[in-house]
Amino acid sequence: MDKKMKKYDLHMHSYYSPCSRNKPEEILKAAKRAGLNGIAITDHDSISCYLVLKKLNKDKNFEIICGEEIHTQHGDIIALYLKKEIKSRDFFMAVKEVHSQGGIVIIPHPHRQVYWHKFKYPLSKLKGKIDAIETFNSRNTNKANRKAIAEAEKNGFAQTGSSDGHLIFDIGKGYTMFPANMTLKEAIRNKKTVPGGNNNFGTISALVSAFYKRILTPLFGMRTDKYDQNEVLRQKNKSNLKDKKRKYQVLNAGKLKK
Repeated sequence: MDKKMKKYDLHMHSYYSPCSRNKPEEILKAAKRAGLNGIAITDHDSISCYLVLKKLNKDKNFEIICGEEIHTQHGDIIALYLKKEIKSRDFFMAVKEVHSQGGIVIIPHPHRQVYWHKFKYPLSKLKGKIDAIETFNSRNTNKANRKAIAEAEKNGFAQTGSSDGHLIFDIGKGYTMFPANMTLKEAIRNKKTVPGGNNNFGTISALVSAFYKRILTPLFGMRTDKYDQNEVLRQKNKSNLKDKKRKYQVLNAGKLKK
């Protein structure tokens, strides 16, 4: 890999999503084996895996981004660099929430072959409102990816690539390259990202994850373990305490001014 470029996978799932059974430690090992410099963990409507992964990651040169895949009335949003989970399920309110946290908004798999995964709002009307389009997804057909590329180029959106990994072997099959002297945020905002990867066995991955979501998880529940649950609760309680402390400080500052 070119040392002047970094390589990140910006869309993947863990067993905090009903459609995946990937454990956090397995994800970290797979990402390192794939030669990635960073990942975004983007579970459906949850940042719980990120809270575990940041504790597991001991490599200061490997970035783990707090992300979330949010379901809205128009389709899914990938949110990166979050400080807390996004509450709204309205598309425009969710976008506003992500940006208020200093985050990045990406539209994933906008032309996916399965209708209910397609994005159903005109992307041309989202200029200045979103930050990028995922134009390579390793579980998409070539045709779906090509349509996303054409739309991004036509409307001047930054482009990202990712695995949309639901199985361990997916991780790193799709990726985003960007200059090593820039942060990912800077690269996206300056349209310096380059998507890449391969979609071999993408259909198999999609079928297995559908089996997890529609049969295995309803029957047996999520595959999270006790350690993860305790760590997530600890981190969320810590975050809530910080929020309360900030509110108290703001309140006292207002009283002192009076």
